[in-house]
Amino acid sequence: MFLGEYQHSLDSKGRITVPAKFRDQLSDRFVATKGLENCIFLYPLKEWRNIEEKLHSLPMTRADARSFVRFFFSGASELEVDKQGRTVLPSNLREYAGIDKDVVIIGVGSRAEIWAGDKWVEYNQEKAGQYEQLAESLVDLGI
Repeated sequence: MFLGEYQHSLDSKGRITVPAKFRDQLSDRFVATKGLENCIFLYPLKEWRNIEEKLHSLPMTRADARSFVRFFFSGASELEVDKQGRTVLPSNLREYAGIDKDVVIIGVGSRAEIWAGDKWVEYNQEKAGQYEQLAESLVDLGI
């Protein structure tokens, strides 16, 4: 399970350091793709395969399913972690997420997310007053 929040910086070669606690779960190879709210989703290969299966089972006759599958797969890249624990973030993903220098890497259960530092702060400020409402609505789901 991915947990926690880690602040890092992009180096001049477009690399970030993957938090040590996440490296074991991601292994040497993992998948990064465009996430929702303009962040980058990171998945271990096993979890990626599960998502692939679910997305392939969507009816391709539905325009919304086709659009989401295009969005999700077109932005995906298989990444590797080097011996120093770094990985290169592809330029298309950095551009999509608005990442220039400072990044925040967060654990979100079955995946990790990479956010531009300023966008993570902005997101938290925007949602701060809504967490109690969200929690109340999730009670209906048995959480």
